[in-house]
Amino acid sequence: MRIFDTHAHISDKRFDEDRDALITEKLLPSPVELVLDVACDLRDVSATLALIDRYDMFYGVFGMHPHTAVFMDAEKYALLASLLKNKKTVALGEIGLDYYYDLSPRDVQRKVFDEQLSLAEELKLPVVLHIRDAMGDTMDILRAHRAALTGIGGVMHCYSGSAESAKECLDMGLYLGFGGSLTFKNNRRGVETAQMIPLDRFVFETDCPYLAPVPHRGERNDPTFIPFVAEKFAEIRGISPEEACEAAFVNGCRLFGLSPVPAAENGRNVYRRL
Repeated sequence: MRIFDTHAHISDKRFDEDRDALITEKLLPSPVELVLDVACDLRDVSATLALIDRYDMFYGVFGMHPHTAVFMDAEKYALLASLLKNKKTVALGEIGLDYYYDLSPRDVQRKVFDEQLSLAEELKLPVVLHIRDAMGDTMDILRAHRAALTGIGGVMHCYSGSAESAKECLDMGLYLGFGGSLTFKNNRRGVETAQMIPLDRFVFETDCPYLAPVPHRGERNDPTFIPFVAEKFAEIRGISPEEACEAAFVNGCRLFGLSPVPAAENGRNVYRRL
């Protein structure tokens, strides 16, 4: 089994006390081969930069989250453009709209979302999208970028929309991300989406330290919990968890442009950007 966690926040402060121990003692001996650490507040990206510099298995995603969109300015756009040229950066994100918390004014969220999509198009990088209670405005903005999106691709992180909206996202070249919420008892939409998604258009993610799957709900999440998500997805689709993990792994490598190189001396696979 190979596991690719396409959306993690190991750089989060909840990992400060045991981050290196988690990686060396838990992740490295596990089937987890790749992790994308998402730095979504450009006011401090140092922890993500340290992770991707130190560990082969970690790659970076940088962008300004809708919660902090109000802090976006010319200086941070310049920083973002520089971060996106790092050899271990594979995507721009997580970006989008969040009308549930409304921590930034909605007009600011829409403006910053649109501008970051344009930057991703310019640099030909996929996007990682955070959408909550804002599907209508999101789809309007994505439709305006449809031509470019079908070329660069991206993922609807922690997708919670309808199966009907999922079909339009797929038509735009986007993938859908499934995480711990798929295992939650009343997640009817998640099950419906998992039933219809083509097996070459989904990825697995944790959003750790958040959204731990059942039976670990409420605990600190980490990439080694992905098999619980794979088991639920496999149950829905009538395949094995190993098949589900392998499909998600291959899909993630395709989307984010990662390819294996000869194994390191310790026997672990190493991946590089195409």
